[in-house]
Amino acid sequence: MSVIKDRQEWDDVLDFWFPEADSLDVDAQIHRVHWLWRMQGGADDQIEAQFSDLTERAAQGALDHWTLAPHGRLALIILLDQFSRSVWRDSARAYAQDPYALSLVNEGFSNGHYSALPTPWFQIVYALPLGHCEGPDHLQRIDLLIDLREAIAATAPIALQPIYSSLVNQAHDVRKIIATFGRHPHRNKILNRKSTAAEETYIAKGQFPHTRAFR
Repeated sequence: MSVIKDRQEWDDVLDFWFPEADSLDVDAQIHRVHWLWRMQGGADDQIEAQFSDLTERAAQGALDHWTLAPHGRLALIILLDQFSRSVWRDSARAYAQDPYALSLVNEGFSNGHYSALPTPWFQIVYALPLGHCEGPDHLQRIDLLIDLREAIAATAPIALQPIYSSLVNQAHDVRKIIATFGRHPHRNKILNRKSTAAEETYIAKGQFPHTRAFR
């Protein structure tokens, strides 16, 4: 007899953000499409329509009890790190939750929640704040991100390994930007920061690592 899992309050977030669910038997092309959808802003309208209120609650700390479970912690990280960028796109608030999300990531490394996640796509999304959150330890965190992605790529199903290897490459590209500028220059205008001449040249090219994934 099959066991029916009790539905949790964070399952709507996970079901939406991971159409693959938690089965490793995923078609590589479909999986690639899912990644492009997640990483290229294709879900913005749906996120705003379905999850604006929940994202607001997450930002206010009203969902901290989700962190008691690995999947709940992952869902809260998604709200803070991903859905915030859709709900508050082109405003400073899109990035305001980054330190909060990073703290959840670090705590989950310590308490075993990260290692309890069953799929490579769960683990990749979980660790995104390592590269997103600006700060004095940014390079060290990206080095950790690279290590994690290399481990994920090495253990992912063979058909999916090219996708995860490309995400390793992307993390290296992000590291180059942070090593050069110490921050994400493409955010400067939104955050009302003055760009250096070098940053203006970089921004004018529009070749940002987060927009070049899988291309």
